[in-house]
Amino acid sequence: LTGNICLAFLFYPVARGSSLLAAIGLTSESSINYHIWLGHLVMTLFTSHGLFYVIYWISTNQISQMFKWDRTGISNLAGEITLVAGLVMWATTFTAIRRRFFEVFFYTHYLYTVFMLFFVFHVGISYSLISLPGFYIFIVDRFLRYLQSRNNVKLLSARVLPCDTVELSFSKSPMLIYSPTSVMFVNIPSISKLQWHPFTITSSSNLEPEKLSVMIKGQGKWSTTLYQMLSSSDQIERLAVSIEGPYGPSSTDFLRHESLVMVSGASGITPFISIIRELIYISSTNTCKIPKLTLICAFKNSSDLSMLDLILPISGLPTEISSFLDIQIKAFVSREKEPTCNKNNIKPLCFKPSVSDQPISPILGANSWLCLANILSSSFIIFIIIIGIITRYHIYPIEQSSKKYTSAYKSFIYLLSISVSVVATSTVAVFCNKQRSYKENDRNVDVLSLMMNESSPQQFLLQSTCIHYGERPNLKKLLVGLKGSSVGVLVCGPMRMRQEVAKICSFGSANNLQYESISFTW
Repeated sequence: LTGNICLAFLFYPVARGSSLLAAIGLTSESSINYHIWLGHLVMTLFTSHGLFYVIYWISTNQISQMFKWDRTGISNLAGEITLVAGLVMWATTFTAIRRRFFEVFFYTHYLYTVFMLFFVFHVGISYSLISLPGFYIFIVDRFLRYLQSRNNVKLLSARVLPCDTVELSFSKSPMLIYSPTSVMFVNIPSISKLQWHPFTITSSSNLEPEKLSVMIKGQGKWSTTLYQMLSSSDQIERLAVSIEGPYGPSSTDFLRHESLVMVSGASGITPFISIIRELIYISSTNTCKIPKLTLICAFKNSSDLSMLDLILPISGLPTEISSFLDIQIKAFVSREKEPTCNKNNIKPLCFKPSVSDQPISPILGANSWLCLANILSSSFIIFIIIIGIITRYHIYPIEQSSKKYTSAYKSFIYLLSISVSVVATSTVAVFCNKQRSYKENDRNVDVLSLMMNESSPQQFLLQSTCIHYGERPNLKKLLVGLKGSSVGVLVCGPMRMRQEVAKICSFGSANNLQYESISFTW
């Protein structure tokens, strides 16, 4: 029973588009640890349960019980299949294996379908109803993500930086609104048809209503292949890309601080780019006071300084940005004592999207939470109707006779009915949203020329930047003594950096520093 209750909550944190997480201020990324802890607890309980029974059967000479599949009761064999599938998944979740062989971890996790199917066969549909609500929400979310990922999105342009980094810019619908620090999963079939990688969005949906950008640092095989593909050729006219998302916090509250200090290490600057762009938009509307911004970024090489050129978007900025934005950038290059690379050596690329490529748009429309609630409620009603009809005209007559209805077959009918109701309602909802979606006229924008133009905002950013070579940032000196009753300190970077900043903010003399970590590793 305890394991079943834990299993009931296991799938909530991994339903990326769930409104339940947003209602309590969580995202799938920030709540992934709950999924990990619950997974360990579930497998510990289930493994103990299985081992005790196996030991008991061996000690009482009832080995044959291990292969028993009862027609109307508990199926021991189904439970053992469930346990084996769970153990295979569990074995790949430990840090040493997960980070070194991530693809093994990722693909073995698809055994959750086997795990849940035979778990229901093992205990029966009635007992498994305790854990089905969370799994039901996950199924809806997973199928919606599947529908979204079937479409190729319109990739407009790319900027190739000398630090093994690329920025991809997509066309998006103005209806798509997301918060800063949101992430998006990207799949490029020409590199791998199966791999999906999450990247932080650098654009602001308010400042750039028709464009969405992500920054990709070449740190693994997939991202390195993408960088080499774009940097070595000027002949790529189109790059097929599929996405899932964006996913992120329902809201942010950076404006509550008098000043905002953002500390980043290398590509950890990515979420701060989206924050800065969002604050630029808010400041341009003159709706509220913007906190003073300080960006402290640590890089290894001078080529990494080119990431600073991504802070401001290519176009859409007011030229008088210096009049309403107070920002100071302190960049530190630790491994070089003088510049060895021209950070302005950025290669712009523009693509010719296919007619079938679509702008990124919300899969369920502007009011996605309301549409999701309708899908959940209507699919459940359809499920109840289907089960009612099957029970009345198929299951009930058999059980009224001398025969007992097979438990596994009954469980399979229930699961099939759930699947049919979810697929039907989700497909109809997505189709109706596409019919109602805002149809934009294609605009023949010379993206390349926009990239090549120098603007006064970029000059302002250059004047606000101070670069230190051959040293690391002295975070204690930079943070302690900052004036203001409320100073927000955001950090995104290696664990050692996050721990150091957290320690500084916890000092008694730094009681005005409010620490917040942004981390996408687990």
